[in-house]
Amino acid sequence: MTLAEHPVIDPLIAADIARFEKELERYLANGTDDDRFRVFRLGNGVYGQRQGGTNQMIRVKIPYGGVNPEQLEAFADIADKYSRGWGHITTRQNMQFHFVELTRVPELLRDLGRVGMTTREACGDTVRNVMGCHLAGACPFEVLDITPWAEATFRYFIRHPYAQRLPRKFKINFSGCATDCGQAMFNDVGVVAVGRPLPDGTIEAGFRVFIGGGLGANPHPAIALEDFTPREELLATIESVLRTFDHYGNRDNKLRARLKWVVAQMGPEEVIARVLKERRFLLGSATYPGGVPAHVNEVGDAPAGMATGVEVDAVGYSAGVSVTINGRDPFARWEQANVIRGNAKGTVSAVAYATLGDITSAQFRALAVIQREFSASIRLTNRQNIAFRDLTEEQIPVLYERLEAIGMAQPGAELARDVVSCPGADTCNLAVTQSRGLASAISEAIEEAGLGEVGGVRINISGCTNSCGQHHVSDIGFMGVERRAHGQAAPGYQMLLGGHLADTEVAFGQKALRLPAKNCGEAAVRVIHRYANERNVAEPFPAWMERVGGVKALADDLRDLDHFPAPDEGPQYYVDYDETGPYVAEVGESECAT
Repeated sequence: MTLAEHPVIDPLIAADIARFEKELERYLANGTDDDRFRVFRLGNGVYGQRQGGTNQMIRVKIPYGGVNPEQLEAFADIADKYSRGWGHITTRQNMQFHFVELTRVPELLRDLGRVGMTTREACGDTVRNVMGCHLAGACPFEVLDITPWAEATFRYFIRHPYAQRLPRKFKINFSGCATDCGQAMFNDVGVVAVGRPLPDGTIEAGFRVFIGGGLGANPHPAIALEDFTPREELLATIESVLRTFDHYGNRDNKLRARLKWVVAQMGPEEVIARVLKERRFLLGSATYPGGVPAHVNEVGDAPAGMATGVEVDAVGYSAGVSVTINGRDPFARWEQANVIRGNAKGTVSAVAYATLGDITSAQFRALAVIQREFSASIRLTNRQNIAFRDLTEEQIPVLYERLEAIGMAQPGAELARDVVSCPGADTCNLAVTQSRGLASAISEAIEEAGLGEVGGVRINISGCTNSCGQHHVSDIGFMGVERRAHGQAAPGYQMLLGGHLADTEVAFGQKALRLPAKNCGEAAVRVIHRYANERNVAEPFPAWMERVGGVKALADDLRDLDHFPAPDEGPQYYVDYDETGPYVAEVGESECAT
């Protein structure tokens, strides 16, 4: 089926596209200045690249990462027609396409609209993509299936009057249990499904809402709003947080504009009191979202549950659980690393590994064929992979064959080789280093050292301080920095160790030391090698790190790597990955802070 054969575009999406086309024509005719148009296009998911001119990155908003075959085929066509033949999964379950010509954006938006997708509010000071655990509805630990709640939240806030020109961006994440695979603990609003005992001995399912978290240059953990939020009050609670942010967020200094800074300035108790007061009187608002959303009532939110008498195998998706691979058979190794069992409905899930989150147009089309063949559902994961759900045991060997044929069957999910990276200086205005190049170099170094299948250690890389690669919450994190050596600029990274997210708690990585970019692969190999050889059975990385002396002890073992040879002795140290000329830290105007 071609894009032209898809159903008519939803009227609301069509109206968005028509307005974008109109404003674009006005801008190109010099009827709108750059600043005003930038704010408008960002609110429509169109982001300028560091290459300047009319090169644009298009971010597709994908609630909780859910996609269908028609949408995968549309991604393939868009990658070939407008971009570079591939798309990129982000750490927030969006899909991005780079090097799109600005004048072709309306055409691209229509192609997305024909498969029910939009870029509306994917960037800018808006309510961003609503994230959710990629195993929601198939997780053995979940209290509620948060899928319909994430969908209802997305539907409620897109085009919402309060969601358009906020002081800064606003992020909402859902997790179905305290394991927090949905990453609730470092977002503006993090929703975790929990239960509370009632007097009659039954358990009421509801939520615990966390607010004011964030990463960036100054990471802040989210704080609990209240012990328990009933299902009937969840949407009203989220809107009350949004309204409080709109009222008190800093509109004069974008560097201090996120909700986390409101909490820092006012104090947690005061912010909580204002949110609860806002919720109490929200009943008088024309937008009051009272009760359980209609979508949730329609599709239900019952948890997958734990199968009676069946041993749960969560395969490392609990952030503190280590994956172990044994044997040499390729299928068995993939199954141990990438297959998740435990759903009481008798289904299983499996993860297709996408290196650096990149998927080619051919892979998009093949994934669509596989999804139809298996009648499976698909979710993009926050570690930039593809989760197949609603499978049966009989389908697993066949799925492996299909994925192996398209280069996506590597045992990678949650293992050391599963390196996460932001786009970095390849396209981003703010990046000072080529983080994608470093990610490839680290992966190669890990494979050469025979450590690619070590479980229990996550590596995340960002090309600047903004943490789009989520380096703060990984076991080993790298943040791009400019270094100076022998009178020359050189690419470097701040290494962090011990970041952790699980059990509705978050610990941000501690600074270890700064390194030349070209030595980061060796540093990662040394740390992973020690962890693999010294850990106790199922010992998480942070626990091992503290047992062997903490971040200082590990950093001391790496001090010899913080060395730049003279330019004539080691010229490669002064050229960034994927570059050919001398390193220059070129930072453009921040569209993230617009």
